[in-house]
Amino acid sequence: MSILVNDNYNNLEKNYLFSNIAKKVNAYVAANPDKKVIRLGIGDVTLPLTKTVIEAMHKAVDEMADQSTFRGYAPETGYDFTIKAVQNHYASFGVELASNEVFISDGAKSDCGNITDIFGDNEILIPDPVYPVYMDSNIMCGRKINLVDANQENGFLPMPAGVEKKSYIIYICSPNNPTGAAYTTAQLKEWVDFANETDSIIIYDSAYEAFIKEDYPRSIFAVEGARTCAIEICSLSKTAGFTGTRMGWTIVPAQLVRSNTELNPMWNRRQSTKFNGVPYIVQRAGEAALSEQGYAECQENIAYYMENAKMIADVLDEKGIWYTGGINSPYIWLKCPNGMGSWEFFDYLLNELQIVGTPGAGFGKQGEGYFRLTSFGSHEATAEAVERIRKTL
Repeated sequence: MSILVNDNYNNLEKNYLFSNIAKKVNAYVAANPDKKVIRLGIGDVTLPLTKTVIEAMHKAVDEMADQSTFRGYAPETGYDFTIKAVQNHYASFGVELASNEVFISDGAKSDCGNITDIFGDNEILIPDPVYPVYMDSNIMCGRKINLVDANQENGFLPMPAGVEKKSYIIYICSPNNPTGAAYTTAQLKEWVDFANETDSIIIYDSAYEAFIKEDYPRSIFAVEGARTCAIEICSLSKTAGFTGTRMGWTIVPAQLVRSNTELNPMWNRRQSTKFNGVPYIVQRAGEAALSEQGYAECQENIAYYMENAKMIADVLDEKGIWYTGGINSPYIWLKCPNGMGSWEFFDYLLNELQIVGTPGAGFGKQGEGYFRLTSFGSHEATAEAVERIRKTL
């Protein structure tokens, strides 16, 4: 008799999408050391943490060096000052939250993967193309996954019309990764109504809400009825450049009940058992990022990235290439030119233009023939990549 393992892992792709890309790029760089490769693929930030954030971290480090202000274990759900900062942030766009509905975490990716712990063997409804964590975390649990097609015809914003009316865990990301498309309030209301009618739960990823400039909801809780059917997960990774600093939060409304069970205390219990809290220094940094001055500084960085997005969008407009995103999102999702497939276009950009992007096919079947570029590079690198596209593509 041997130890049993979770055989569901055998159903995953053998390598994570970005690991495959890294291998291809590393091989190219090794074979072509004289070529300057511009990376517009993985959505990692490049600008440093802002002045207000760094000052808060330095102050917190000094506090940790003094016995009178030293902090040990953090509260699993977050310090009161961090929770208050999140509440104030949501209040700034009209969403009121109770303090016990906010759970501070080490990022949206972790919570997207961990939220499966509080649910049983439910059917899952995921848009295709999709951020891989939604798919992979449910494959790991052996869940039955249903896909709803996002495509050029629906603006890569699938709607519930035509979806069989039964209970699902529904994943929605807006503004979307990878497509950059954002749902209107009216469109989200259709999903909220569907979820309430079918006793479903929406897992709403709002990691890119700070990039919204037009009239789109910054939170699903801006939509009437969402508090009885939705959990929201957000992060400072792209908002404040915390990809290497790690802080986010999950919001579980007190009214959210399924199978006669309140999900708020259930998530609290899960976090208290399996999570030791975000470090004090990081939470002080997060508080600073959400302060009036800190958030203004973060918006300056976001504006910098969105100037890059505009450069990319402008050259695509010149070339007559269809795309979405790039206005309320740092991602530009484009249709591969000349009928190329996603990986074919990846190889073309790498070998001919020395530009790295992300093949749409890596995000799902509906991503075939599309491609994701990000705006997180420097102005100089983005401008050079755009000029290569202008001259060659």
